[in-house]
Amino acid sequence: MSELTTHTIEQPKSKSAGVGLLVGAIGVVYGDIGTSPLYTLKEVFAGHYGVGVNHDGVLGVLSLIFWSLLWVVSIKYVLFILRADNEGEGGVMALTALARRAAAGYPTLSKVLVLLGLFGAALFYGDSMITPAISVLSAVEGLELAFDGIEQWVVPISVVVLVGLFLIQKHGTERIGIFFGPIMVLWFVVLGGLGIHGIAQRPEVLQAVNPIWAVGFFSAHPGIGVAILGAVVLALTGAEALYADMGHFGRKPIARAWFMLVLPGLLLNYFGQGALILGNPDAVRNPFYLLAPSWALLPLVALSTLATIIASQAVISGAFSLTRQAIQLGYVPRMFIQHTSSKEEGQIYIGTVNWALMVGVVLLVIGFESSTALAAAYGVAVTGTMLITTILSSAVVLLLWKTPRWIAIPMLIGFLLVDSLYFAANAPKILQGGAFPVIAGILLFILMTTWKRGRKIMVERLDESALPLPLFIASIRSEPPYRAQGTAVFLTARSDAVPHALLHNLLHNQVLHERVVLLTVISHDSPRIAIDRRIEIESFGDGFFRVNLHFGFMEEADVPAALSRCHHPDLDFSPMGTTYFLSRETVVPTKRMGMARWREGLFAFMLKNANSNLKYFKLPYNRVIELGTQVEM
Repeated sequence: MSELTTHTIEQPKSKSAGVGLLVGAIGVVYGDIGTSPLYTLKEVFAGHYGVGVNHDGVLGVLSLIFWSLLWVVSIKYVLFILRADNEGEGGVMALTALARRAAAGYPTLSKVLVLLGLFGAALFYGDSMITPAISVLSAVEGLELAFDGIEQWVVPISVVVLVGLFLIQKHGTERIGIFFGPIMVLWFVVLGGLGIHGIAQRPEVLQAVNPIWAVGFFSAHPGIGVAILGAVVLALTGAEALYADMGHFGRKPIARAWFMLVLPGLLLNYFGQGALILGNPDAVRNPFYLLAPSWALLPLVALSTLATIIASQAVISGAFSLTRQAIQLGYVPRMFIQHTSSKEEGQIYIGTVNWALMVGVVLLVIGFESSTALAAAYGVAVTGTMLITTILSSAVVLLLWKTPRWIAIPMLIGFLLVDSLYFAANAPKILQGGAFPVIAGILLFILMTTWKRGRKIMVERLDESALPLPLFIASIRSEPPYRAQGTAVFLTARSDAVPHALLHNLLHNQVLHERVVLLTVISHDSPRIAIDRRIEIESFGDGFFRVNLHFGFMEEADVPAALSRCHHPDLDFSPMGTTYFLSRETVVPTKRMGMARWREGLFAFMLKNANSNLKYFKLPYNRVIELGTQVEM
């Protein structure tokens, strides 16, 4: 009879919602949506949309922006989606894990939801490249109003600014938030102040809070009514980032910052720009900068450039969180993750993601050259991710939370209707430069699904030649080999079969350690694992043990640290008495049923370049032995 014991470790510290987190959230989370006034109205009234620069057109567009911010950001994201957290963590991958759990009794639905979530995550990476490019370009373009002939320097200046932004990422969102937070507080105060100045000139612009103006706009422009939403959506960019960044600061600081400062500053500025356009239709060429007095133009350009640098931070830190979740859920190869805060576990830095995003952003700036050209590509990834988020949250609300249908269904239909309209309005942009985020999303989707499928097939192939553990132990009892002192830990995906590394070691070295531990690290859909579920130990006798370590998808899989807290009377995990054995698989593509040959080759390349288990599980370099295994796919 096997003996099962459970051991515990300390729980992670809870998040605080103090002033520091509030200011940090403003600095990191709201930079993206906070800089939307730089380009939204300029793009809306661009000539190719055909919106008349007149009283009804201006009020109609402002009404659309006003109610979109209230419905999509305030109600959907801040009041609803932020509550769909996976134990404090947000983002499309965390929501996918929740949706998969909700649809556990419906296999087909669960598979569809997971695929949708993966594609939503892939689109978010595309957004993470476009946002920094369009934000910084739009800010630097303000110099064109102050200096003649500077147009040719806009792209080089933007590239330098963006490269500098990615270089400071390794310092972490905590330090960045401390530095950026006060600047963004000033930014939203300036937004509100400029808006009040403009509204004072034409107070009638406040009539746009009446939704009748939005309805009237659609009635008066039946041909472009939906198409104009492709430009209005620029006011909503960053909503998905605030959900993805929830793990960095928590729900309450993010929600409080929105209603206390961010939303008022945005609305006042949009209405101020609208008032300026009513008084001077020529101001549509750049209403944000022309709203400021001439003496304030250069200081405003400088502040805008800082703000757009910070805007990029929202999606970059969101991409870090999303990547770690994807790694733990098994959809992305393991990468080195650096924790940048001793207080907030969600604040991390992933160098591979950082440099990949930097290359993509720089290429976008050089390729599109202006914020207007990038605006044509912007919106497809944003609205696609928004729509997928709503679909996933619908499964969570109806199947996991079991919210009464008479409450949930009308609300979800409203979210889906608005998101579908925005996505439909942006779909034509795919042919106008918007293909970039879609292509990037498709490529990343292929990579993630290939990695997940490839890992599953590889485990199945290894299982075909695996020796059942009871049979192996019985053979050891009948013909016992020499037993060396110490503990041998063999990492294995399956705990009921003998790891290949163990068989190879016994075959070549003709020796077993006195204590043999078959260790399986299990990742869960939950961000963190309860203290009573962390470690499971099962003894088989003759010095053989099975140990399962359970980690959430937001936890660091530090194996030596977890084992050091295990106090089993027959086990000793002292650092100098423990040796870790790893199996390094080499994939050989074949014609066997599994994946297409090109996908097998892709998986083999990804496996070869993935971060090793040695680094990922934080194993001591001088206590690890790796043994190679070939796997025919």
